[in-house]
Amino acid sequence: MCKFFVHIVALLFISSAVLAEDGSRLWLRAETQSVARVFSSMKSPTIEIAMQELTTQWKGAPISLNIKKALKNKLFGSEGFSIAGNVNEGVTISASAEIGLLYAAYHLLRLQETGMVSSSIDITEKPACDVRILNHWDNLDGTVERGYAGYSLWKWHELPAVISPRYEAYARANASIGINGTVLNNVNASPDMLKSDYLLKVKALADIFRPYGIKVYLSVNFSSPKIIGGLADSDPLNPAVQEWWKNKVKEIYQLIPDFGGFLVKANSEGQPGPQDYGRTHADGANMLADALKPNDGIVMWRAFVYNPSGEDRAKQAYLEFMPLDGKFRDNVLIQVKNGPIDFQPREPFSPLFGAMQQTALMPELQITQEYLGFSNHLVYLATQWKEFFDSDTYCRGVGSTVAKVTDGSIFKHKLSAIAGVANVGEDANWTGHHIAQANWYAFGRLAWNNTLSAETIAEEWIKQTFTSDETFVAPVRKMLMDSWETAVDYMMPLGLHHIFAWDHHYGPEPWCYFDWARPDWLPKYYHQTDTTGLGFNRTKTGSNAVSQYFAPLNEQWGDLSACPEKLLLWFHHVPWDYQMKNGRILWDELCYRYDAGVQQVREFQKTWDMMEQLVDPERFRHVQSRLKIQSRDAVWWKDACLLYFQTYSKRPIPFDIERPVHELEDLMRIKLELKHHN
Repeated sequence: MCKFFVHIVALLFISSAVLAEDGSRLWLRAETQSVARVFSSMKSPTIEIAMQELTTQWKGAPISLNIKKALKNKLFGSEGFSIAGNVNEGVTISASAEIGLLYAAYHLLRLQETGMVSSSIDITEKPACDVRILNHWDNLDGTVERGYAGYSLWKWHELPAVISPRYEAYARANASIGINGTVLNNVNASPDMLKSDYLLKVKALADIFRPYGIKVYLSVNFSSPKIIGGLADSDPLNPAVQEWWKNKVKEIYQLIPDFGGFLVKANSEGQPGPQDYGRTHADGANMLADALKPNDGIVMWRAFVYNPSGEDRAKQAYLEFMPLDGKFRDNVLIQVKNGPIDFQPREPFSPLFGAMQQTALMPELQITQEYLGFSNHLVYLATQWKEFFDSDTYCRGVGSTVAKVTDGSIFKHKLSAIAGVANVGEDANWTGHHIAQANWYAFGRLAWNNTLSAETIAEEWIKQTFTSDETFVAPVRKMLMDSWETAVDYMMPLGLHHIFAWDHHYGPEPWCYFDWARPDWLPKYYHQTDTTGLGFNRTKTGSNAVSQYFAPLNEQWGDLSACPEKLLLWFHHVPWDYQMKNGRILWDELCYRYDAGVQQVREFQKTWDMMEQLVDPERFRHVQSRLKIQSRDAVWWKDACLLYFQTYSKRPIPFDIERPVHELEDLMRIKLELKHHN
């Protein structure tokens, strides 16, 4: 009897361990006790996946899947779909291609799980952008640059012999939110990626992803012809170099017929490029584009460029790329970060958006939180991205938003595209922080439909990932919606930017200085603090970066009294005693903003603690522990910045603000052993 009892207890323990919530199911956890009836006269791996998803998760009437190729250019494009019928009588899903049926299946299930299915359905959808792609900054040694969710998902040393089940799970998750491409390796690319043995590994992944509508792309090192091809140089105008790339492209397409193309970081941060040979970005991009053209491949050429001699790093991309507008092949897209510096907590949009009108631009967003607390801080990024998409460039008058100048609404380029730097790693929960899954989800949803609100996406994700119980949904949704502005407040309010610690970008280090370092790698280059005030003067009396924007933005942002306070210190060097709109002087407002950020994180802690009975213990404890870290970090940021800036302002911290708990000297001694890679 005793042995039997022990056996039962052991089984229960094993069962509970198996059932423990590790977050690996993401937002794909719909369950049903019945088997839905799904019909299709066609067969293919993609259609079979769609049928399987619906059969096991749909709770309504029978569903029929149909392909109507005639609608490709009229209504659906190549990936759109319609869903029509009655959930109690029968539903018909139509698309112009197989992948549209799969996207429709996931959309219908999303409506079901979020309580948005009405008895009568009449829905038509197609994506805002043609190419919706994740950029993985994964290295061949398994590390991930700026990655905070464990090591790389791709086990290069095992491929192609060993196929992890997570590869298909990854493809399924991406397809469910409409992502249709993935760049497998770091933009700081190893030439080895193009060697034949690695291409066989890439083929293995491409074969898994294909039924889910996902193409693979590769970041390439521009010096590959010289390094692995044995050529004398990698000059894009050298016929031998051109031929090498053509032959390499042929090799790739023989293995992967639907290969997507190349992503290139060139002549930036030490990476090689066409300028090494006196050539232009257009020369380099067009050479690769010509090699890829016969197979409909594309080149994504990054505009992330700056040099140490430039007067203002924020101006560099515009200065280098505007003279080349209209000189790129039609299968080249210029990949531009959302802001002119580098994924800062808040930036104005890059002035290239709207300015380059004869060249297709694709926004590059960062899903991984390189500058927003890594996977320790709860920061929902859809609010940041919506501010970016909805920003008016005024390039064609009022309403010329970033969304419209990049999705084909205004400029009719051959392709439209968007990229997100992935926050995915080998952690069981994929993203290192359970709430960070929301950013992966939000990127996919906005890439598909840039008119969705951040609040709608947050609610979708919460209901699918946790529960539809409104006592959970409402407070957690508010927490997500407030989280970005909160992080901006406790890190860099009022337009401050890039005052992070040396090398790792985790904590504050506004005092950082090395005699040997480039000025534009040091915080003081950006905050420009002195006894008179702080902030970077980008007006006509300074770097004149405002001149790169269209009117009325250039006038508004260049006018101290008219500039939005959220960007004040981005565009102006402001006196400490400057009166803000609320009547406070700048120094006091800065202090209150930092304090507000700290207090808001503590409110997040209270909100989450109230949810304990509404969420599984594993995820509850994980998020709770991360909020503790975030709360401590927020105080660290507040104390470090205010105590340092106070050495210049010579003003007291307002009495009603929480007192600093650190000494500046102690904070200046903190040196975290964090590097570029996890």
